[in-house]
Amino acid sequence: MKTYSRISAMLFFLVCSLGVNAQMLTGSTVPTEQGELVIHPVTHASFVMAWDNKTIYVDPVGGVGAYDGLPRPDLILLTDIHGDHLDAATLTGLAGTALIIAPSAVKEQLSPALQAQTLTLQNGAVTERLGVSLEAIPMYNLTEDRLQFHDKGRGNGYVATFGGTRVYISGDTEDIPEMRALENIDVAFVCFNLPYTMTEDQAADAVNALRPTIVYPYHYRGSDIALFTSLVDEGIEVRQGDWY
Repeated sequence: MKTYSRISAMLFFLVCSLGVNAQMLTGSTVPTEQGELVIHPVTHASFVMAWDNKTIYVDPVGGVGAYDGLPRPDLILLTDIHGDHLDAATLTGLAGTALIIAPSAVKEQLSPALQAQTLTLQNGAVTERLGVSLEAIPMYNLTEDRLQFHDKGRGNGYVATFGGTRVYISGDTEDIPEMRALENIDVAFVCFNLPYTMTEDQAADAVNALRPTIVYPYHYRGSDIALFTSLVDEGIEVRQGDWY
């Protein structure tokens, strides 16, 4: 019994030392000044990141079961009111005590309990939470026949900085000036699919202007991922996650 207790204590100490979140989450990694950022695609526009023993969920949808085996979130980023970004049942089942960051239009859709743990961040606002710097970036449509999908000012993209590494999450947007104005982006999550956001060539042109070190195409259901990849400039690494 004493031996078992001693082994259990040693295992507990080892898990705590390594970081539970880092052990439980798998996926591709990006180096930062404070350890690796782990990126785990879930589906479509939903993904999970782990960094510095913290877990960040982005637009969790698809049911609580889609996140079985993953660490529960410390921070949740929400981008828009549409059902492929905001799923009340999934969010309620996963949120726990996590801090939620969302634009006001999204916060208004949440239950009173979730609103109480939500920090409103509008386009252009900046905050730092749990050691992560967060800037809300506009996301909207420009093309006349797509204007009805995403109004300017309603939703947020984000730039999240993890130990000096800047990660851009586009949300549902076209190739807007605010995206092109971003600087020193290391990792970019860029959407494309019609009729809601961009074509493959528009998305690739935006990426070539943004010039991240790594781009993760996401939110591309029904699009030609190979075409997008072929249009991205050499020197930009395209990482295709398991989104679908």
